Amino acid sequence: MKPLAARADGLRQSDIRAVSVLVNAVGGINLGQGICDMPTPNPIKHAAKAAIDGDRSIYSHLAGIRPLRERILKKVQAYNSIPATSPDEVMVSVGSTGAFVSAAFALLDPGDEVVLFEPFYGYHRGILPLAGAVPRFVCTQRPDFAVDFDALRATLSPKTKAIVVCTPNNPSGKVWTRSEMTTLIAIAQEHDLYLITDEIYEYMVYDGREHVSLASLPGAYERTVTLSGFSKTFNMTGWRLGYAVAPPHLIEKMGLLNDLFYICAPTPLQHGVAAAFDMPEAYYPEMLDAYTAKRQLLCETLEAIGFEFAWPQGAYYVLANFEQLSRAQPGFEDDHAAARTLIDRAGVGTVAGNSFFADPADGRYYLRFCYAKEMPVLEDACHRLREAFGA
Repeated sequence: MKPLAARADGLRQSDIRAVSVLVNAVGGINLGQGICDMPTPNPIKHAAKAAIDGDRSIYSHLAGIRPLRERILKKVQAYNSIPATSPDEVMVSVGSTGAFVSAAFALLDPGDEVVLFEPFYGYHRGILPLAGAVPRFVCTQRPDFAVDFDALRATLSPKTKAIVVCTPNNPSGKVWTRSEMTTLIAIAQEHDLYLITDEIYEYMVYDGREHVSLASLPGAYERTVTLSGFSKTFNMTGWRLGYAVAPPHLIEKMGLLNDLFYICAPTPLQHGVAAAFDMPEAYYPEMLDAYTAKRQLLCETLEAIGFEFAWPQGAYYVLANFEQLSRAQPGFEDDHAAARTLIDRAGVGTVAGNSFFADPADGRYYLRFCYAKEMPVLEDACHRLREAFGA
């Protein structure tokens, strides 16, 4: 038979999904995939059920139902300070990843170069070549993943067309500062670059830090696509509902591509998630308090075992280094071995560090842990880790 498309040649199951299969096989606890398996708030579930019962089941507008886009617009104006002025600058998508796909195909031609900061989110890295783009990588500086702007400037070329920012970052937990973003905008203006910013963890920032939306800063909105969604904030990763906000000349083309790829996001779920904007204001600080406690529990456990890392500034992941641990414990020769050792000895799943670097060797001594779990489940996982590794 004739071969499959060349774009499919290098595709394989991600380590993030693969670890879920392995840990489930032993009845363990999955701290690998960011499943976020706490319950979805009842008002959102009830609204979705009402939409289903009301037969709101036909295709929506290609950019999403207008009431939801209006609510998103008010939210990004008030919370993110993004200078969007119309619901027509909002597109509801099949997850924030679906919005990223539409942005990539709207902005990029084959051969265009796009800068990613390492460690990067694997789906960003995987999607860009499907659009014909060429990823270029700038490594952030450990241990706190500061941005090296000299390295960024050295990476740019006449073929560079866009820069992708993920803040708060998956997997490192880095939160970009206002100063860093101002510097980035100046570089983008100088080289006439688009900016794509993934802000799905925007409500999860710790120790008094602020989440700053890149598009809110002077000179940024006209060249920026802002991605976010509902999955992480409201524990509904399987609903696959995200959104993008961008100026009209960008969002129009993204919406047309969204129509071609997906037709629309699931209509009754769009009606359901609109209820998220009626959640009490106390919901957000209470969520952050809960994640702060979970961060402390997991970080203290990992430090006691011998992992080394900077505590995450945001999101709900710990990217932990075990190079020193590898000299004291068998089974930690590299990231794949370490991930398998944690499953075999503790029944705890993690993600191998190579998933987040262009050169797998750069992730050799890293594992990513996710603490978006019910507290009793996370406590069980931490107990297992301490018991298995003598902490």
